[in-house]
Amino acid sequence: MKLHVQTLFVAIGLGIKRNWHIFIAIIIGIILGNYLFEHNIPTLAKENTWTTSFELYLIQFWKILNVIGQAFIRVIQMVVIPLVCSAIVVGISSIGDSKQIGKFGSQMILYYGIITLLAVIIGAILVVTIKPGIGIQDVMSITTDQNLQSIVDNAIQSQRDNIGNLFLSMIPQNPLESLSKGEMIPIIFFALIFSIALSKVGEINRPIVSFFESVFAATMKVTDWIMIFAAPGIFALTSVAVSSFGLGIFSTISKFFSVVFFGFCIQLFIVYPLILKIFSKVPVGTFYTAIIEALLVAFGTASSSATLPLTIACCEKRGISHRICSFVLPLGATLNMDGTALFQTIAVIFLMQAYNVSIELVQIIMVMVLAIIASSTCAGIPGAGLITIALVLNGLGLSPDQLVKGFAFLFTVDRVVDMFRTTVNVASDAVVAAVIADNENEINYDLLTNTDEYKDII
Repeated sequence: MKLHVQTLFVAIGLGIKRNWHIFIAIIIGIILGNYLFEHNIPTLAKENTWTTSFELYLIQFWKILNVIGQAFIRVIQMVVIPLVCSAIVVGISSIGDSKQIGKFGSQMILYYGIITLLAVIIGAILVVTIKPGIGIQDVMSITTDQNLQSIVDNAIQSQRDNIGNLFLSMIPQNPLESLSKGEMIPIIFFALIFSIALSKVGEINRPIVSFFESVFAATMKVTDWIMIFAAPGIFALTSVAVSSFGLGIFSTISKFFSVVFFGFCIQLFIVYPLILKIFSKVPVGTFYTAIIEALLVAFGTASSSATLPLTIACCEKRGISHRICSFVLPLGATLNMDGTALFQTIAVIFLMQAYNVSIELVQIIMVMVLAIIASSTCAGIPGAGLITIALVLNGLGLSPDQLVKGFAFLFTVDRVVDMFRTTVNVASDAVVAAVIADNENEINYDLLTNTDEYKDII
């Protein structure tokens, strides 16, 4: 296993070497963000106060970075919905046979289920064994913000309603309204039903399918244009994110963050390689090299939905068939959040430890089940997974005051954790797509293994 991990690091290193500008953008963004944090620039900008002209210049620079970062996110998200809809329609209509669709779907559910179950088990074992919550309550008290009380109350109520109406909320009453609101799960549900119907009506579907083929091709071309600005966009996003917490936060939350980071590493470097080895012939090191651009962008944007166009591009241009990518990846970016499930499991048990709440096996299993459900219903956007923790905490008996303190702490650390867990989420989507493609002979190994001929995605 040691040699296997070394192979993965070499593969990732080769991928980073090929995309050095993105990696450097992240590193410089971290350094600059910490500098802005040390000068308290985000706070001064929000309060609209400064004492020197130099601080004013830094505030203006920070605002420009924020605009650049948000603009980069928005232009990517701009193509996500047309990309998802067109990819599903083209993918399912190209599959055609309903038995084949069912086969692909059952494999996808199976592999996503295995990966997510392993994630919550790993998270539970790590947090119960290492106990990062012991002695951390004083730190949470310092970060307590009573203004979060209304946020917590609203989150609890909304999530209580969300769980109760989970399956109904997946069915759109008005598909156009769901499109206008960007509600990904109802959009995907309608696209799936519509696509299966198209596959059943015969050649009469050609005008509609051709239209969506054109939409898909156009959105991928727009994605190519957007990725030209990937380096400055990720640099700006990273700088703004780090400026809100600074690098000093790692010493404050070192034990908690170490447990979370270790869990993510187990998923990336042990679970996923084992899944590839056991269920497919896909070479692990080569595959990680193939998807490194998507992982870097996932880290910078902290959004699996925003990274989706690049994930599809990496997988398709490096050997995985369009039929598999267009079917598996859009669904995975919305429904498969094993990194989020792992984090939620650790976060909830961590807070229970911090408040000396008794933890028994039944409660741990309850947390794991709720984490799987909650992670599957949260959108692929920065911070969405954090809100779903509220119902779990409330259901386990934490008082309102404890909830506020715990939520304040998690809000403080969430942005940095979100960057890592999104990377894990995106990697798992690509892994499942690769496994299914191998099982169905839908992967071009000549293209996948010939890394010297890789066409640059970014």
